[in-house]
Amino acid sequence: MPAFAEAQSKPAGKLAPKPLYRDPVFDGAADPVVIWNKREQKWFMFYTNRRATDTTATGVTWVHGTRIGIAESGDGGATWRYRDTANVNYRPTPQYTHWAPDVVEANGLYHMFLTYVPGIFTDWNHPRAILHLTSTDLLNWKYESTLALSSEKVIDASVFRLPNGTWRMWYNNEKDGKSIYYADSPDLYHWQDKGLALKERGEGPKVFRWHERYWMIIDKWQGMAVYSSTDLLHWQPQPERLVELPGKGTEDQAIGGHPDVVVQGDRAYLFYFTHPGRIPGAPSAATGIATKRSLIQVTELHYLNGKLTCDRDQPTYMQLTTAAASKRSGNK
Repeated sequence: MPAFAEAQSKPAGKLAPKPLYRDPVFDGAADPVVIWNKREQKWFMFYTNRRATDTTATGVTWVHGTRIGIAESGDGGATWRYRDTANVNYRPTPQYTHWAPDVVEANGLYHMFLTYVPGIFTDWNHPRAILHLTSTDLLNWKYESTLALSSEKVIDASVFRLPNGTWRMWYNNEKDGKSIYYADSPDLYHWQDKGLALKERGEGPKVFRWHERYWMIIDKWQGMAVYSSTDLLHWQPQPERLVELPGKGTEDQAIGGHPDVVVQGDRAYLFYFTHPGRIPGAPSAATGIATKRSLIQVTELHYLNGKLTCDRDQPTYMQLTTAAASKRSGNK
């Protein structure tokens, strides 16, 4: 192919590496969410920082006691470096666990909806709640409330601004077969639980608008299931899942989990995490660091014949702008 033709066919942006990001503290980055930092003019990525390299952990304690890591990008999301952990000013118990934040911006204030577990445990049989936190700088977070939702075991908030300016949150209700529930709010502070949204087992719902439709992607532990809607209430599944089949890229041979999506005009990007050591035939022991490690990858979404697709093996060129930031905040 002539050089000029290749240049014309290459998407705009900078080539994102594989993996996109590894956490330098515990090598356990998971559950990414990406948002624009207006003050610093950078992109921030928040993520659960699982303690993959903690060799003293027993049971599932390595996924407890976790803080929320922050990475930053100054080149439109193509490359990321570690910045800090989120300073969450809510510590009612000596030990605590933070999981799977979602972050939105409204009227110059950032709102985080964070899964909180009141301790460090060897099993999964303990309460979980969703906290509402606010921040002016994305670094320091003020506790606002603990949301009254459908049960005492709720995780993985996804918040989206409705066309009328109010807000809707989808989340995982673990007490009802890990199905997806939702709640509504006029202002991000006062929430009314509305019950079941999707009778499907899954985690990490992510809702966004693209190509004149609303989309929900959920982690099914066998790739990601995709649903579409015209009213944000009734959801139609598509047969094909995303990032279910192994990729060929560096540390991208395992299924993808817990998505975030950033929309920029006619382009959209799927952020996800993988356990690169959890592949068929991997020699590492089930309790080894290799199977606990997790990292962040990204691929571009495509819209074809009413469905979402992606090819994780194709190069992904990133050039996120303030247009994407506006979409992420829910602004029109």
